[in-house]
Amino acid sequence: MPHKIAVLKGGWSSEREVSLNSGAACAKALRDAGYDVTEIDVTRDIPALITALTAAKPDAIFMALHGNGGEDGVMQGILTALDLPFTHSSLLASAIAMDKQTTKTLLQPHGMPLAKGGIVSRDDVLAGRLPVPAPYVIKPNAEGSSVGVFIIRPGDNKPPLGLDALPPGTPLLVEEFIAGRELTVAVVGSEGEKPRALTVTEIKANTAFYDYEAKYAAGGSSHILPAPIPAEVFEEALRLAELAHEKLGCSGVSRTDFRYDDSKPGVSGLVFLETNTQPGMTATSLVPEQAAHVGLSFADLAAWLVQDAQWRHTRRQDATLPPPALPLAPRTVTSNGAALKKRL
Repeated sequence: MPHKIAVLKGGWSSEREVSLNSGAACAKALRDAGYDVTEIDVTRDIPALITALTAAKPDAIFMALHGNGGEDGVMQGILTALDLPFTHSSLLASAIAMDKQTTKTLLQPHGMPLAKGGIVSRDDVLAGRLPVPAPYVIKPNAEGSSVGVFIIRPGDNKPPLGLDALPPGTPLLVEEFIAGRELTVAVVGSEGEKPRALTVTEIKANTAFYDYEAKYAAGGSSHILPAPIPAEVFEEALRLAELAHEKLGCSGVSRTDFRYDDSKPGVSGLVFLETNTQPGMTATSLVPEQAAHVGLSFADLAAWLVQDAQWRHTRRQDATLPPPALPLAPRTVTSNGAALKKRL
């Protein structure tokens, strides 16, 4: 079992401050679990990062980076080249999940319910050349934490402020706006193994929509778990989140976000938004909250992520090694007043 862990935090993306908070919280959780932890503030100075890692001599790396350069395969490639075990998903799964349109293309054949839309350039948006009519959502194709997301409604006659500041070739994903409720599901599971969805949380934003401020500012949103939705919708959200984790090749923990239009019958109102391979781990983050709800402490979750990283690294030499066991009882789903027990 690894003893010395280096937590990578910070980075150079627009989510740097969130990552610093995630890294500090994860470092504390790992220390609570008994690990010797070194925190490394990552910048674009890669030689400095290698020097810091050489000095720390970690047995494994805990990835607390968010956004470009941290969860898009870049850092995963560096750590793979250094032959260091790291938590969360592989280079390939990280790169795919960070690209929203590629994720949709991969998941569509597996029956994932998706919003209509497509990739356009900034100039196409400014010129009104759009794949769907209003209302629609504009968002960067490879960003997280709702950075740069705009909702355009019928009657809006100006491009959103800030859009013209983007480089002309910036790829933007334009999708139909899905009315309804914001749902999210955390999933844990080793690469190639059956994943386990934890529960469904409904997010109620105290801003216009679930934007960056709603996610990370104190009082920006409220979380209701388990989500008060029909049992069949609850179960379908769990199934689809597990499907995304598996088909994208995720490992460790992921978080899949949905919109749910409860005016539609059955599960027809549930629509996939995106899967995050390195979701936030701050005091207001959803994954630790869901883990605690099902009896998995933050320290135990962090420790299991380290064990999963080590397992994926060592099984290259010994494919017979079993994956680390999750310290979780069989799932009990409580939704809309009904309890559903499921053998896993």
